[in-house]
This record gives sequence, C-alpha cells and structure tokens, in this order.
Amino acid sequence: MAGTSTTEFPPTPDAADPDLDHGWWAELRGALDVLAAVATEREAVRTLWMRRSFPLFLGVDAPHRIERVTGHADLHWANLTGTPLTIMDWERWGSVPAGFDAGLLHAYSLRIPAVAARVRAEFAHVLDTPAGRVGELAALCEMLQSVARGDYADIADALMDRAYMLTGRRPPVPPRH
Repeated sequence: MAGTSTTEFPPTPDAADPDLDHGWWAELRGALDVLAAVATEREAVRTLWMRRSFPLFLGVDAPHRIERVTGHADLHWANLTGTPLTIMDWERWGSVPAGFDAGLLHAYSLRIPAVAARVRAEFAHVLDTPAGRVGELAALCEMLQSVARGDYADIADALMDRAYMLTGRRPPVPPRH
C-alpha cells in the first residue's frame, strides 16, 4: 500500500534485534491465538513423522498424547514484517502440535539471545505448558533434521542444547548428509 512502510527481518545469523514494541508482540500473539482456534483437517506436522523423528533427532520417544491446534507451521523472521505486522508464506499452514509456531520462532531466534529470550517471554503462556513443550520439541526436531541435511550449522549446538534442556537427554549428533 502506498504510504505504508514495513520492515522485513532477514533470517541471517548476524541479524540485529528488531526491537519490536509490546503492541507488535501482542498483535502476533493475538493472530496466532485466532489461528489456533480455526478448525482444519489439514495436517502440517504429521504425528507419524513425530513418532519416527523424535527418537532419531531428539533421542526420546514422541508422547502418546499430542494436543493440536491450527498453525502457520513455518513461523520465522523471514515470514514476518515489522510494523504493521504481516505474516507471510502460508503454503504450509495446518494442524500442528500446540506450541509449534512459538517453538519454531524461538529456535530461529537462537542466533540472537535477546530475541530468543523475548520470544520465550512473549509465548510463555504456551511454551511453559506440557502441550507447548511437545510443540517446541517438534519444532526443534524439525530444525535438527535440517541440521542433518547440512542447514543451520550456526545454531546446531544451540538447538541441541535447548532440546537437552527440555528432555534431559543429549540429542544424537545429527549425521551430515
């Protein structure tokens, strides 16, 4: 739109803290809460994938009970704009474990500790629940699977450290392909 400026956040390891205000974070939380309540049959993060991948990339079994919500399923800084908030890149949306979107944004934010801390604080209401921990583990598992393919080398150790914090077990070192 003419006269409207947006700020895009590059998903690079040297990206700066975007220093977003409380209103932006409230808008993001609200948008994800509204989305979570939308009914869908579309499964973005498959339960079968979780059952197979958790042992391989996290060193633990996937839980039997997985609370699901509707989510973006690819929430990272390249898919968000500053003021005004716009959430982009919707081709993957669907049913995800509760906490997956916040967990994925947190995982991508590990490059900038202050931003990672802000994501954790803003989404504590989800991430600090048993269901939210499962969603965060699913996000970490997905990222560690990508590490095994050669992506995210710059945050691989941080991803493994976070997985360890949540499970109490050191994830297997992802094999390089």
